[in-house]
Amino acid sequence: MSQKPMKNLFTISTRSKRIAILALAMAMFITTTSLVLFDGKRKTVSLALNGKQTELHTKAATVEELLASQDIQVKKHDHLEPSMNTPIKNGLAIRWEQANKVTIDVDGKKKEMWTTERTVRDVLKTANIDVDTHDAVKPDLAASISSNQPITVEKAFQVTVKDGGKESTHWSTSTTVADFLKEQNIRLNDLDKVEGDSKAKLTTSNATINIARVEKVTDVVEETENFKVKTKADPKLLKGREKVVQEGKKGKVQRKFEVTKKNGKVVSRELVSETVIEKPTHKVVSVGSKVMVASSNSKSGNVGVSRNDAPSGGREFYANASAYTAYCNGCSGKTATGIDLRANPNLKVIAVDPNVIPLGSKVWVEGYGYAIAGDTGGAIKGNRIDLHMATKAEAYQFGRRQVKIKVIN
Repeated sequence: MSQKPMKNLFTISTRSKRIAILALAMAMFITTTSLVLFDGKRKTVSLALNGKQTELHTKAATVEELLASQDIQVKKHDHLEPSMNTPIKNGLAIRWEQANKVTIDVDGKKKEMWTTERTVRDVLKTANIDVDTHDAVKPDLAASISSNQPITVEKAFQVTVKDGGKESTHWSTSTTVADFLKEQNIRLNDLDKVEGDSKAKLTTSNATINIARVEKVTDVVEETENFKVKTKADPKLLKGREKVVQEGKKGKVQRKFEVTKKNGKVVSRELVSETVIEKPTHKVVSVGSKVMVASSNSKSGNVGVSRNDAPSGGREFYANASAYTAYCNGCSGKTATGIDLRANPNLKVIAVDPNVIPLGSKVWVEGYGYAIAGDTGGAIKGNRIDLHMATKAEAYQFGRRQVKIKVIN
């Protein structure tokens, strides 16, 4: 075989390889150039979505095209900056805040609003709702907002509490008295009472709570027991006279009371039991029932009629004397000792003060004679006596005078 054909084959093979390499190089150049040209059309922008920052390379011409490429739908109440038709430029900052619908309830008054604020505090601020320290807000002011978020605000008001007579003031959002007491940790004992209905609603115009503190205590005391005075008739004792047969003595008794106090003041005191420690001794008094019969006959052993002869013995003193008859105004005719003066007009009887002259005493009166102290009178006090006369003429004739008197017995 000749060497020439072999040389041609080698030359052809080498040439083919060069052509292939050249074609590959051209293809790579074209591809690289296309990529460079393509990347040259992309722009770098920053995108803040609901506060989350990201960076994008985009060939979108407008903000609207960019958001559409990211499947972001901008609704009516959303906040977008800049606007949808803004051209895309390198370094453009785009911010999109998605709006949420919230319902705000302030003391039962509701309103709905769309907001792009992210916290409860910012939403209320945007809605011009002032919140004080004592107000109750749900959720918390720092809580994040979600779709269809309900926000409740209970405005606090001052409540005056009169507890057992002591007054204090509190801030509260409680709707009823019962809730308020629970909120303030005010405990009621079994007997304590809240005036009015504890389930009643509290309002700014009706924010006073009255609590009556009621307690029951046992009080044991030792007291004296008065004795009774018992009387018995004594036929041997002249009517009108009394004689103490037995002196009285007080006893002792222990009494147990249940005392109810309201706000520290006693409102009731009920006797529960009593125990006699020492019985009282009753006083016994004999009351005379003997009727004294007076007579004008001195020999009968009763009262004499002498007007001038003074007896030698007896207690002697001077008294202011007046006279009366059995028929005087207001007179019954019977004396305090039971003597019937109308039936016996000539009897010598004088009215006396029993503390000075005991009833039933035999007396001698100057100018009147012997008589018996058998009557009393409302005006007869001290050293004053009233002499019984048979007729008004005699009574007028005697008039008033000072006389010597002797109490014989």
